[in-house]
Amino acid sequence: MTALGGVEMGALAARTRALAVLRVRSRALAVALLPAAAAVILLVGGSTGHLVGGGWDVLRWVVSVLALLVLLAAAGVALVVARAEPAMTPTVTVPEESAPELYRMVRDLADRLDVPAPSAIALTPDCDSWLEDRTHPLHGPPPVDRDDDGLPGLGDPARRRSAVAAPVLVIGSPFLWWMRVGELRAVLAPVVAGTGPSAHPDIAAARRFIRGLDAAVAVASAGRRDPLSRAACAGLGWVSRLLLRSCRRHATEMERGVAAAAAERAQAVDYGLRIVAQEQVGLAYAGWDRLLTRVALPAWRMGRWPSRLDVGVVAALTELSRRDRLAEGFASRLGERPACDLLEEPGVVDEAVSLLAARLFHGGPAETRPDWSPVGWEDYPEEVVDRSWRTDAARLHRVLDTLGVRRTGAGTAPGTDGPTLARVLDHLTTPDPDPASALAPPTVTDADADPAPGTHSASGTTPTGAQAPHADHATPHPAYADHDAPANDSDDLAGPVARRGAPDASGDVQARYADHAAPHPVYADHDAPAEDSDDLAGPVARRGAPDASGDGQAPHGDHAAPHPPYGDHAPHGDHAAPPPPRADHHGTPADDEDDDDLAGTTARGAALAAGLSAQLAREEARERPVGAGVPSSPPGPGAGTGPDAALWDDRALPLLPLQPPRTGREILTAHITAMVCCAAMDTVGAAPGLDWLDGPALLLDGARTADLAPSVLSLVETGDPGPLRAWMTELGIRPEKPVRLV
Repeated sequence: MTALGGVEMGALAARTRALAVLRVRSRALAVALLPAAAAVILLVGGSTGHLVGGGWDVLRWVVSVLALLVLLAAAGVALVVARAEPAMTPTVTVPEESAPELYRMVRDLADRLDVPAPSAIALTPDCDSWLEDRTHPLHGPPPVDRDDDGLPGLGDPARRRSAVAAPVLVIGSPFLWWMRVGELRAVLAPVVAGTGPSAHPDIAAARRFIRGLDAAVAVASAGRRDPLSRAACAGLGWVSRLLLRSCRRHATEMERGVAAAAAERAQAVDYGLRIVAQEQVGLAYAGWDRLLTRVALPAWRMGRWPSRLDVGVVAALTELSRRDRLAEGFASRLGERPACDLLEEPGVVDEAVSLLAARLFHGGPAETRPDWSPVGWEDYPEEVVDRSWRTDAARLHRVLDTLGVRRTGAGTAPGTDGPTLARVLDHLTTPDPDPASALAPPTVTDADADPAPGTHSASGTTPTGAQAPHADHATPHPAYADHDAPANDSDDLAGPVARRGAPDASGDVQARYADHAAPHPVYADHDAPAEDSDDLAGPVARRGAPDASGDGQAPHGDHAAPHPPYGDHAPHGDHAAPPPPRADHHGTPADDEDDDDLAGTTARGAALAAGLSAQLAREEARERPVGAGVPSSPPGPGAGTGPDAALWDDRALPLLPLQPPRTGREILTAHITAMVCCAAMDTVGAAPGLDWLDGPALLLDGARTADLAPSVLSLVETGDPGPLRAWMTELGIRPEKPVRLV
């Protein structure tokens, strides 16, 4: 597109579409006034003696009442559309005094593009940048642009008036730490250029109307108990969705026109450097996605939040450039000035963004407390990796206790009943019972119904038909996990196991898991086997790198789709079925595909996987109220940079959950891997470590161990311990030695 009379063609197209949106609003107003106009005609005709008679009198009353009801309904809808609070992106506002150089760079960029400067700058824990309108009265007025720096062109009245209504510039925090100053300026040029079309009155009015309809749909989706409120919300939702569908195509084309105009205007500023910077955008996407799913998520699950996520992105991408020959050229950029130097206190800003990321992606509390504390990267191996492995190993042994597996394994010294890896290996490698005998119905004899005290079957499992879940009632069970768990935890495990699909006599597993309808975001599974870093292109493709134009001003999308709930506006009613339980924070499987996933394992492996899934679900039910569902308290008077909690409803956290549902096989594999790592640490002096691209790692003599994942998978899928025993023998790991658990 080329400019026409100094105005970009994209801007002209955007204004045309904005007028089309406003015409939809005008038509809706005309439809609301139509009954009133008919009532006025009938009343005037009666008063002048033209429309007289009993029939006309009845018609006048009916039309007048109808007009009054329609006007009241239209006024109510208009009031909700005008006053409903639009959805806001959770961000960390960067005050000008904490980043004067960043504000100066953005204002200089706006001056070069001849557009209004953004009213403020905010950071978001994501790899994207866009403009966001926060001029709604409920959000408070944006700060007025001050001409303190004496930049040319910012002191004239027209520019100052436009600065009051200018949108906020939202920048992805990974960009500030990974990109250089010149690259950040080139990437932000098309975004800042979008303030020009946004300042046009027609485009601004059309956007306000669309956001108001979007907020009205959220209000209508809120649950109401009384029938009158439900009826009013149903009408409000129907009208709002109808108007959104009518505006959808025009709004989409309007945003495309704005983006095209911004990209065209930004071509004159650092265009060549922007092409190179787009490569860094895709790389930052990959590193950020990998860091969140492989490194940050295990810490969040342990009640710790890494306080320097943006620094971790730099470390992860630097490690990638060291491993991948395609990224070798990227490391040479590290000698240039990073964009985070534009901040006065980058560490404080990084900590605030890291806490916001934990809140958004995991649902953690809004402030630090004893069960939710920050952790530095230097303490990550001991505080997160070691603790998570030992917690998983303890859970594994608790479930084995519930299943009645004896504690002493083959080759274990007499009198040793501590948690050993040999116990797990012996249980999973013991041959399954004969299928023919397994299909026969169990017969309960007197001996089976009342076994002698202290006796158990030769295999160490509970005899068929026995009611006691433990093999030896005379032997006290040591506590392998947290001592705060209720005493009846392991006793009622049989209930969830049975409900979620305990194996029957034939060894078939009918596992059922929570929340079949919940959408699962496509992020990488941090517990997947640690492979090479060549699959980093996957997160980029899944999450989608920004368009070359860099403009992020398209907040409306498809308005015909169901509106996502904002805060407590999740759609539900009196007669709606209660929501299914949430998937546990360890990634409990959530669909029927897990039945097929466990079909290839042994019967004992399937039973153990079902027990672990049930235990995880119960722990999630106890631990979930830590931070979810409680609105953030406003910051104190002395609070500095932090999440803008007042601008968004945080009662439906996590807003963007990272963890995909894990299958039973993956849960079992992760727990066995944790047990093997604990045995390696306690017998051969291995140490927990952190791999920036793959997360927790086992280090032996300072080097990362390899080939563990295939050996564990062989045990889980086929019951063959040979590869795992060979791997342990090579490293000197002794599975019969007890390990230390939490």
